[in-house]
Amino acid sequence: MAESENQSVSRRTMEVVTALLTAGAGLAICYGSWQSGIGWAETGPEAGYFPFYVGVLIILGSLVTLLRTLFFYRREGEVFLTMERARPVLGFFLPVVAFTIVSLLLGLYVGTALYICGAMMWQGGYRWWISALAAVVVTGLFYLVFEIGFQVPLLKGPIENWLGIY
Repeated sequence: MAESENQSVSRRTMEVVTALLTAGAGLAICYGSWQSGIGWAETGPEAGYFPFYVGVLIILGSLVTLLRTLFFYRREGEVFLTMERARPVLGFFLPVVAFTIVSLLLGLYVGTALYICGAMMWQGGYRWWISALAAVVVTGLFYLVFEIGFQVPLLKGPIENWLGIY
């Protein structure tokens, strides 16, 4: 048996994990909606009325998937993902996680510039100066479109504050 076959995740496991994650998302939606109000006011439904029931539907769908997987799943051992197949997925997913962390710590503009530059260099094979130039141009366009054009402030960090962009 090849090494990559030993390091795999079954389809059944992934269906259980996905059902639990989507049920958690549904619970979060219901909780947030409940805080906003899920009843009827004199002017009609409160802000959380419709999202609450969307959350309930997500939870019900997740429970159906979970029960179906636990009690009616018959294809034991069906491989969902091997380490060989996971490498390209992780090559996309891990930079997105890094982008999120950097954006929360240093601001969205810095995170965007670093993500674009890194993705172009390592995944696209571009030279560093082309990647850096593209990152600066795209980040500058984001600033012009959101901050100036739409007047929607994006998440800023200490570098933007240091530069006087607030």
